[in-house]
Amino acid sequence: MDEKLKRKIMLFYAGGIINALLGLFVLIEGLSFLPPDTARTLGIIFFVFAAVDFYLPYSLKQRWLANNPGKQEQGSDPVQRP
Repeated sequence: MDEKLKRKIMLFYAGGIINALLGLFVLIEGLSFLPPDTARTLGIIFFVFAAVDFYLPYSLKQRWLANNPGKQEQGSDPVQRP
């Protein structure tokens, strides 16, 4: 797989983790300084963005595999074949 694509996939995963953590923070600590409806809405928005950030790498990898049949990642097979 292309190094630029691997980097993009890793950035999406990092963004998803950050969004999930921000959503948890807003749901846990946001109630002390935000109205409950606003905190809930912001938490849901962060979790939706986190879900999108975890879905996009899957979609990118599936599209790459569909466009490049037979070009599986080198070294991803634990059993070495001659």
